[in-house]
Amino acid sequence: MTEPAAPTPPPGCPAHRSPAPLYGPRFQTDPGQVYRELRAAHGPVAPVELAGGVPAWLVIGYRELQLVTSQPKLFGRDSSRWNAWSTIAADWPLLPMMTPVPSILYTEGTEHQRRSAAITDGLSSVDPYELKKYCEQVADRLIDEFAGRGEADLVAEYAHRMPLLVLCWMLGLDGAQVPTLIRALLDMLDGGAGAQQGAERLLAVMLELVEAKRAAPGADITSRLLVHPAALSEDEVMRDLRVLLIAGHQPTAYWIANALRLMLTDERFAASLSGGRRSVGQALTEALWEDTPTQNFAGRWATRDTRLGGRQIAAGDLLLLGFAGANSDPAVRQANGEAAEGNHAHLSFSHGEHRCPFPAQEAAEVIAATAIEVLLDRLPDLRLAVAEHALVWRPSPWVRALVALPVGFTPATTTTGGAFG
Repeated sequence: MTEPAAPTPPPGCPAHRSPAPLYGPRFQTDPGQVYRELRAAHGPVAPVELAGGVPAWLVIGYRELQLVTSQPKLFGRDSSRWNAWSTIAADWPLLPMMTPVPSILYTEGTEHQRRSAAITDGLSSVDPYELKKYCEQVADRLIDEFAGRGEADLVAEYAHRMPLLVLCWMLGLDGAQVPTLIRALLDMLDGGAGAQQGAERLLAVMLELVEAKRAAPGADITSRLLVHPAALSEDEVMRDLRVLLIAGHQPTAYWIANALRLMLTDERFAASLSGGRRSVGQALTEALWEDTPTQNFAGRWATRDTRLGGRQIAAGDLLLLGFAGANSDPAVRQANGEAAEGNHAHLSFSHGEHRCPFPAQEAAEVIAATAIEVLLDRLPDLRLAVAEHALVWRPSPWVRALVALPVGFTPATTTTGGAFG
């Protein structure tokens, strides 16, 4: 059966003239428009270009993305099969997201199942009631640091720090390392000159953590991984913890910030700031559909020549998982282009055997929901301090993330008097 041809592009569509760059001011400001143009010009699988002129396929079809992530024998996770390695410079800024390292990210088959089971068990060991209680404590103490000022940047002072402090508690890390970890995470995910150094700093912190927990175990995920029946080596634990830290922090931090931006700028949520119409849960779900934190992910590599979405894919080609593009696929939207109320079928947590583990999804939702609920309870007249169009997005091909979210509010009293590092 022959696949249907890609749709005819509209006249003058810039995405049709050449592979669309997933970088630069246009993509940074309005990636949604880039995805729409790519879909019109190329259909569900579009040729794109990463920084440095590196080619890739961006999968923005909902059905096609499900297919790619559910057929590991055809679209593998091991990046060593990439057919472009001979052209990649040693200082390419996106290298940390592509280099095949012995972590859970690049494992396949039974090896992936072994390591994934250990991570899932480790996450499942976290008591949900203790997690909720600790999240509330973290939220209160962070808010105490700026409540009396009447103004704050909810990205740097709250959304970045909240999930990382909770993750430090879950992993057994010292919360005083949060500033160092945040800088390393941002350097790595922005894909700039410091990306490789950021990745190395994170690995060094994880090595210190593993050594410390081997010497003095505690009631934390790291200690449990070190004695798990999967018999992970210290190197495996170290590398998988880095994956857990990155995957747990950045998406959750920007989920919080993007949901808050929605609630502060969309009149449908205006009453929610004082306990009205639409709930925090609705804002979090809509943020995943409309501004999912992980926009694109690298990726999958074709194990042989094949066809996908009307495109000829060569063995070793890189396929980027376009979660944002797939979530906006008209095939899974209502006639008016909106996601159905209460629909949780988005692909923001990925799909298939490499999807975000369910205990991790649940923990992320607890962290994000608690962060917003406590904030709105403490500062009920929260308001955006700048015009919406003045908000700036990070220059990353991977995440949809605000640089800052400045707000104003009536100064409030503190509750705990404490402060985090």
